Amino acid sequence: MKVTFAHMGNLWITVKTILEDLGVEVVVPPRPSRRSLEVGVRHSPEFACFPLKMNIGDYIGAIERGADTIVMVGGVGPCRLGHYAQVQAEILRDLGYRAEMVILEPPRGHFSALLDKIRYLTGGKPISRVVRALRFGWEKLYALDCLDRALVRTRPLEAVPGGAAAAHRRAVAAVAGAAGVEATRRARDEGVAAVLAAGGAGAAWEDDGEAGGGLPGRNGTPLRVGIVGEIFMVAEPFANQDLERRLGEMGVEVTRALYVSDWVRINLLLDTLRLRRRSRQSVVKEAASPYLGHFVGGEGLESVGETVLYSRQGYDGVIHVAPFTCMPEIVATSLLPEVGRDLDLPVMSLFLDEHSGEAGLATRLEAFVDLLARRRARAGAGRATR
Repeated sequence: MKVTFAHMGNLWITVKTILEDLGVEVVVPPRPSRRSLEVGVRHSPEFACFPLKMNIGDYIGAIERGADTIVMVGGVGPCRLGHYAQVQAEILRDLGYRAEMVILEPPRGHFSALLDKIRYLTGGKPISRVVRALRFGWEKLYALDCLDRALVRTRPLEAVPGGAAAAHRRAVAAVAGAAGVEATRRARDEGVAAVLAAGGAGAAWEDDGEAGGGLPGRNGTPLRVGIVGEIFMVAEPFANQDLERRLGEMGVEVTRALYVSDWVRINLLLDTLRLRRRSRQSVVKEAASPYLGHFVGGEGLESVGETVLYSRQGYDGVIHVAPFTCMPEIVATSLLPEVGRDLDLPVMSLFLDEHSGEAGLATRLEAFVDLLARRRARAGAGRATR
């Protein structure tokens, strides 16, 4: 069995770590590129979600490298993610590719079903081995998200452009090559310190184990923009056209509403242990309730609730990112203008697909950042005259 999966940011490092720790041969697909996207678009339904098209390109590239088994996550609620695996399997079969699709469904309180699928992939390894591998993978996933958080905080403060990104690449490679939990933690701590130092924002590192934790305060006041939206589009730079890098180079500090480690903690850990009501999700749901009072699939509810929370935290603006035709995010984008008006918070929605041009995106971002800068300048002038 040679197992592959789709790219989503650096998640491939975590999945590869878990599977290889369990003795599974892994085939990593080529990084998303214009070529792989063109392949996916050519063989996918025209109005399918953009991530599905990108996944198809990844899978074909991996199968051509020898993969015979595809691991795919399932979905719940009114979101087409729950149908991805079946649609993708049929597309690949029609093209003459022979690969088994193994679907890892969110456990929804039944973790044993997920463990059974993992044991199938690993040839019946003991549960203790599976749990150990999952813990190892979790450490790498959390470390990679900490590095990403450090990079977006540091990039707008760089004295020498590109220094933080170079330190980030070296740190990601160190985490990817770490041979155990303790080595992963050391690579994380050293990597975060290196990223911050490269940007001139060095400070003591404190790991509090929470989403968004472990990051230092810093001097300077760059514009702050929150990123909300569908998790694949937010996490995969190729899909969002390197949104975080573009904003950072414009002097904007970016905060993602949801990292992959957050999603795992919410949907695999808290939800499985029925502790979700005690998590940040309850805060997000409460914040969204004046505008959206129920789950609409995907991250639609979170997009609304996190936007409200960003307003309360004094952010300058919010950018909402989603794949074209995404149903949960269409619901969110219909409500976000009202949220923005009520809270006096600029919100820009970006619906992206294979037709989205870089020049158009760059122009929209420049105009949005200019708007935020002017608003902050007016607010500062108003305070100075009082």
